[in-house]
Amino acid sequence: MKVVAGRAALAASREARRATAYVIGNFDGVHLGHRALVQAARERAAATGGAVGVLTFDPHPAKLFAPALAPPLIVSLQRRIELLGAAGADVVVVEPFTRAFAAIEAGDFVRDVLARDLGAREIVVGYDFSFGRERRGDTRLLASAGAALGIGVTIVPPVTVDGLTCSSTKVREFALEGRVEGAAMLLGRPLEVTGPVVHGAGRGRGLGIPTANLRPEAELLPRPGIYAGRALLLDAPGSPAHVCALSIGTNPTFADASAGALSVEAHLLDFDGDLYQQRVRLEIAHRLRDEQRFESVAALMARIREDLAETRKVMAR
Repeated sequence: MKVVAGRAALAASREARRATAYVIGNFDGVHLGHRALVQAARERAAATGGAVGVLTFDPHPAKLFAPALAPPLIVSLQRRIELLGAAGADVVVVEPFTRAFAAIEAGDFVRDVLARDLGAREIVVGYDFSFGRERRGDTRLLASAGAALGIGVTIVPPVTVDGLTCSSTKVREFALEGRVEGAAMLLGRPLEVTGPVVHGAGRGRGLGIPTANLRPEAELLPRPGIYAGRALLLDAPGSPAHVCALSIGTNPTFADASAGALSVEAHLLDFDGDLYQQRVRLEIAHRLRDEQRFESVAALMARIREDLAETRKVMAR
């Protein structure tokens, strides 16, 4: 897969110019609805003998116009690109989202960005796609402007799972409620937290239950609590996944826990090794319980042992 830093760089890449069918969007999380768009583009590309391109944006438009209200990103830009490639994209164009870009009129966007800069012959978007200055462009305008320029336009209807429409908003909602199975249902894979392992307070090792403390690369964390999942060691390709119990919270049992500062810690069952500075992906499968404060370290340890036993049972299923 070829990654291009903006449409202006496309002309320098013959490989990237092979893309004739483009999907357009933010694609945060790359859920099942997003993957359906890429699949539809693959079908259209096959008809024209070209490759599949994705036009996505960085930063998220909300971070430009209303940063205080912008949603937490489900995955990092790097992970978004990886997932788009896994979904079937041949070329990913990451367009810098600036005020100048946002000010492009809808008709100019079709003519100058899609037709001229991307060289698109087919465009695939979702049913609720909007574009151009003040988001004045919709799928009807896209279809008519595309037809005038000889660009085919495919509108993909909502993708639903068990009656729920797949959307990044719904994935975030499930995650923030701690309903990680619901998020996984819409994503088509487990909700995940990825990042390098950094030094923590060292309490777990001192208690005989060492934990890997992650610095998350994305912004979205599920509701604080204790979860069961799997840990993938990204710097050791081919190594097996490890069942893990993980805590997302503020360590309320300890007096020096920083109020409001969330930490992500995972204990890998049956693992003995040094993970510092290694990138780890935690796939979060099941919520075990809320985070709570214990009156003693002994009470905390007893509950942790219960959590580890429950993790084994849950992940065995």
